[in-house]
Amino acid sequence: MFLAELNWWAVLVATLAAFVAGAIWFGPKTFFPLWWKLMGKGPTEQPGATGNMAVVFGATFVAALVEAIAVASVIHFVAATDPGFGTVQGGLTGLLLGVGLAAAASLSHRLFAGHGFRVWLIEVGSDVLNLTIMGLILGSWR
Repeated sequence: MFLAELNWWAVLVATLAAFVAGAIWFGPKTFFPLWWKLMGKGPTEQPGATGNMAVVFGATFVAALVEAIAVASVIHFVAATDPGFGTVQGGLTGLLLGVGLAAAASLSHRLFAGHGFRVWLIEVGSDVLNLTIMGLILGSWR
């Protein structure tokens, strides 16, 4: 099975890199304050107030791991036909998956939920960045 052929260290590093990038993207000095305001939340409301933050972060990490496995799988299949596949191609693969799948799929969800275009841009910006980072790592370290 092809999963045994994946570089699991690269998958783990890509997962951690995306997790850190997401924490920076949604940090208090970056997009979090604007995103929180656009979501209609007040300054006294806390993120994850309705749930356990360990569960929130754990689920976020698992989601990043699933994404990294998916990106690694796509890269595995594409690289099988291209012996010169490397960092640039991996980054472009991640970017294509981010824009072509994550961004396109989430747009209607955000707009129908009434969150608006700016909320979508902030959220999908993180997704596209994370998938591109994953692609760069997984493309260079196969």
